Amino acid sequence: MSVPRYIALIPAAGVGERMGTSMPKQYAQLAGKPMLQHVMETFSSSSLISHTYVVVSANDAYISDLPVMPRTTILKCGGAARQDSVTNGLLAISSETEDDDWILVHDAARPGLTHDLLDKLIAFVKDDAVGGLLALPMVDTIKRSDGHGRSEMTVERSALWSAQTPQMFRYTQLLQALQQAQQVTDEASAIEAMGHRPKLVEGSARNFKVTLPQDLLLAELIFKDQGLS
Repeated sequence: MSVPRYIALIPAAGVGERMGTSMPKQYAQLAGKPMLQHVMETFSSSSLISHTYVVVSANDAYISDLPVMPRTTILKCGGAARQDSVTNGLLAISSETEDDDWILVHDAARPGLTHDLLDKLIAFVKDDAVGGLLALPMVDTIKRSDGHGRSEMTVERSALWSAQTPQMFRYTQLLQALQQAQQVTDEASAIEAMGHRPKLVEGSARNFKVTLPQDLLLAELIFKDQGLS
C-alpha cells in the first residue's frame, strides 16, 4: 500500500463582491503581492505538500500574471460556488490521486496561513479516520438576531467553533460527500452530512478570511509587523 500524500486544493474562482474592487479579491495587493500568491507560496514551499492545485474560472484574466511555482498546477475549471470549484478540481485530478490521499482545501482569501499551522493540522489529522479542519473556539458573547436588527437571545458558546481552512479529508470520501451534499459552504459540512464528525484542530486568529476592505488592511498590518512585506 502506498503512503498517502498531502495535496493542497485552493478554490480561487470567486469574484469577491463584498470587497467592492474591480478585480476578484484573491488578486488584491497585499504586502506587495496578490493575496493568492501568498497562499500559493505557503503551500509550494512546504516540504509536506506533494502538490498544489489552484482552481480558477475558465475566463480568469489574472492568474497568468502570477509567477510559476514548484509543484503547483492551475486548473481552469472553477464553478459558480465553492462546492462546484472543489468538486470540479477533485474530478480534474482523479487520474493523479489515490483514494486515500489527503486533500487540504484552503481558501484563496486566507493569506495568514503559516507552515506551523499547516504542520499542526497534518500532525493532528493524519491518523484520524474522518479528517478535520482548523477552527477557533468562540470567545465573544454570541447573539441571535430576531431578523429585524435586534438581539433575540444570547447563544451558549461553549461548544461553538468558527471554521477556518485548510480542511483536510481523504480524496474519495471528500469527492463523494461533495457530490451528495446540497449547497454546503465548506467541506466539513459535506462530511458531516454523511454522518461523520470531523476533528477540530485549534487554528489562529491570523488565519482569518479576507472578506471586507478593512480585512485587507488588517492583513497588511500583520504582514508588515512580521516582516513579510
